[in-house]
This record gives sequence, structure tokens and C-alpha cells, in this order.
Amino acid sequence: MIENRIFEDLQAKIDEEAAVRDELHDIVQTLARRGRSTQAILSRAHSTPRNQLKPVLEDATREILAQKQEVQALKAVADKHPFYKYNGVWTRELQNLVSAIELCAWLGGLEEYKSSGSASFLTIEEVGKFLDIPVNLKEQDAFHLTIEEYLLALISMVEELSRLAVNSVTIGDYDRPLQISQFIKDLFSGFQLLNLKNDILRKRSDGIKYSVKKVEDVVYDLSLRNLIPKGGAA
Repeated sequence: MIENRIFEDLQAKIDEEAAVRDELHDIVQTLARRGRSTQAILSRAHSTPRNQLKPVLEDATREILAQKQEVQALKAVADKHPFYKYNGVWTRELQNLVSAIELCAWLGGLEEYKSSGSASFLTIEEVGKFLDIPVNLKEQDAFHLTIEEYLLALISMVEELSRLAVNSVTIGDYDRPLQISQFIKDLFSGFQLLNLKNDILRKRSDGIKYSVKKVEDVVYDLSLRNLIPKGGAA
């Protein structure tokens, strides 16, 4: 005869795991709400001239710093449990946050966290330092930012920049599409050096070439209309 205690123990473990997920979900939902606020602020860059971007970047930085606090709360809970068992709960929102950080940095914000004044985005180590979390842990089962999450965030940033190239033209900024074109071409070249095993990451990275083509079309149209600033180059 099978003892009921066996199933009672299993139910206790199920309940314990559900409680952990609920605790993580509560934190992630707050992170997501702040993330939507950050994205709404950064979207103003699509209709704001570059010389008026400072207030947008300051507002975005405040929201990003608030999200950083939520990440610390998330880390405090997640570190008590196996990383890859619960990573799916927060990975999307962490990617969104890193993408927002990268876009804010590319637009001219978060200067103090870049390796140099000429850097256009943050390395994975710089993102980890900014958020005060480990990156790419291999020997330790603890909360961290994975390489895959970082790369997916960069891809999302590229997609947003391709939109910005189009919208910059509508507000009369004909230089920015050239700047975006060169940046995403360089980034695409970097991605081509990677031998990606993750199916989702490989498919998403293949999409960068469509962003490159989209921006190239914008630049080509500007050149046909003789609207490319002197000294500009795609």
C-alpha cells in the first residue's frame, strides 16, 4: 500500500515552489511597471530634437535607477534559490531594462558609467557594475545577467534605433540616421563573429540585417534628396 505521506510531501514541495514564484512575480511586476514608464519616457526621443534631449534622458535615468532598486530586491530573493529553475520569471523584464539602459546610454545619458566618453553603449561588465549584479556566472548558482540576456537586449536596442532613424528625418535631423547606420553596421559585424547556439538568440540576431537595411534605405533616400549634411557618410 502506498503511503499518503509520499504525496503529502510532494504537495508541500509544490506549494513551496509556488510561493517562491509568487514572491518573484510580485517583484517582477513592479519592475515591469517601472519598465513601461521608462520606455514611455525614452519614446519621447523619437519626437524630440537632439538639443532638447537632456530632460528626457534625466527622466529616463531616474526611472532606470528606480528599476535598479527593484533588481536588487529581485536578487535578494533569487539568490536563495536555483538560478535556472526560476530565471524564466524575470528574464524578459531584465532584458527590457538592459535595452533601456543601452538606449539611454546611446542617446547620451549615463555617461559616468561608460568606459570612455566616446563609447556609444555599455559593455556587459559595465551594465553589471551599474546594476550591481554579477554577469555570466559559471561557477556559482546565483542571480546574474547572462550573455544571452545582454545580447538580446542589444538587439532590441538596434530595433529601436532603426525606428529612431526614420523618425529623426520627420523632425529634420538628417545627421542622426547616418550616425545610427554606422553604429548598427558595426554592431552587426560584431554579432557575425559570434557562433550562437541559442536558437532564439540566433534568430533574433539574424533580424539585425533587416534593421541595417531599413536604415540604409533612409540614408539612401536622404542622399537622393541631397539632404545628407556635409562630411556625412553612411
